[in-house]
Amino acid sequence: MSLLEPIATAAPILAGWTTHTLLYRRRLAAARQCPLTNLLTRDGWTAVAQRRLRKGDAAVVLIDLDDFKTINDSLGHAAGDAVLRATGHRLSLWAHASDGEAGRLGGDEFVLVITDTEFSLGIEQLHEVLTAPVHWQDQQLQVGASIGAVRADGLTLSEALAHADKAMYWEKNRNARAGRRGSRRHQVTAKVRSEVNR
Repeated sequence: MSLLEPIATAAPILAGWTTHTLLYRRRLAAARQCPLTNLLTRDGWTAVAQRRLRKGDAAVVLIDLDDFKTINDSLGHAAGDAVLRATGHRLSLWAHASDGEAGRLGGDEFVLVITDTEFSLGIEQLHEVLTAPVHWQDQQLQVGASIGAVRADGLTLSEALAHADKAMYWEKNRNARAGRRGSRRHQVTAKVRSEVNR
């Protein structure tokens, strides 16, 4: 038996496994990307964020669109989808310019991991980008956004998300009491972290 016979026998099996592996990787990549916004899904973003936090010098930002349900209910899901697509596009551009990664957690909730150096200057700009009107069928849809952000120094991803979530809802409630749509910003720093934990 020559050396070529086992290679010839194994070639179709190897080709099949290679094809299977490539298809699996493509499906996994597709499962980790939201088809509507082209952002990473929760699982895909979590993997990226955990790597970034291990390197240090990172901040986590949570965004919730204000009154999104009103747009969906009054104008229909096509209008809501237009807002989500625009938000995804804006977040993607902003994240890449800020050396970050954006994701969609689900519904109208989005998330970012960015470098700590972009944290202070970038949140205000991010709010302006996200609350610009969305053009849809000859209408300008007004979008609000509540933002919670935390420097992740010494925090796990779960802890950073929990702090950012508390900050975001604190801001959302403050705006609701004041009758405003959208927030300027609300940052959680080490100084106010204990206050947010109450």
